[in-house]
Amino acid sequence: MIRLEYVYFLGGLLFCSVGLLEFLDAANPQRLRKTVFWVIYGITFLFGTLLPPFVTGCLVILMVLVTGWKDLSRSKVDTAPELQRRQSAGRLKEKLFIPALCIPGVTFLGTLLLPKISMAGQPLALAKDATLVSLGLSVLVALAAALWLFRQRFPTSLHEGRRLLTAVGTVAVLPQLLAALGALFADAGVGKVVSEGVTHFIPGDARFLVILAFTVGMALFTMIMGNAFAAFPVMVAGIGLPLIVHKLGGDPAVMGAVGMLSGYCGTLMTPMAANFNIVPAALLELPDKNGVVKVQVPTGLILLAVNTLLMYVLVFRF
Repeated sequence: MIRLEYVYFLGGLLFCSVGLLEFLDAANPQRLRKTVFWVIYGITFLFGTLLPPFVTGCLVILMVLVTGWKDLSRSKVDTAPELQRRQSAGRLKEKLFIPALCIPGVTFLGTLLLPKISMAGQPLALAKDATLVSLGLSVLVALAAALWLFRQRFPTSLHEGRRLLTAVGTVAVLPQLLAALGALFADAGVGKVVSEGVTHFIPGDARFLVILAFTVGMALFTMIMGNAFAAFPVMVAGIGLPLIVHKLGGDPAVMGAVGMLSGYCGTLMTPMAANFNIVPAALLELPDKNGVVKVQVPTGLILLAVNTLLMYVLVFRF
């Protein structure tokens, strides 16, 4: 069986490799700070299931202390000359997209097939872990395809990974931190407060208004927290389960799937989702750091309206 821990282990190896490359870069004035940051981050992936929560928390605090007084700058990594890159692009043309398309393709197929394929009486992956396991496998397939297409060796992928991760910087850890924030909000009872507020202003049998409160709430909480995974436990605990599923008899699968899509609409419209909206602007050197968000707002609003209608039509049909 391919366990989810194996995927995290691969991620931990990547982060530790970036830390090692930073340490070996004697010309980097911040190499010690960067080494400590990425190695600690890698350790949380490698041994996250073995370390006590207190130890993991101390490691996270140490990461904050390492970066708190001064942000980590982008590392200088040698890349292929522009002429060589243009020649490679001209040679490959549409094939350039093969590695990128491998990720959604393999993830989709793996999600469907891995739980159904058995070895020694066990499925290759548990149904609840199939998507993330398939995502990890898809990255390996995409890496192999990229190395073959671009005629590169494996160490090149590590150097390119270091270049991208150091360009993103500490924002790379933001999704995990925001997801943890959502869990804290749920444990603190924020979902109960949301539920009481909704039931106070909206009649419990007003299906469309309850769904509207859920989808718009997912988008708004995502805009505040910067991540749909952080908003999801709060809104599901406050509206999704008690009102849509238990009281109105809605389908939990549809509620969860369309609810997450509604949250992603908020991702398009907030600078808090820095790894999606602010980092690309910085990497592309756009004059307006919020330019990506401004362009995405109309799309986010249209998709939010569509998701609201989809949930209203589908959540009570199954």
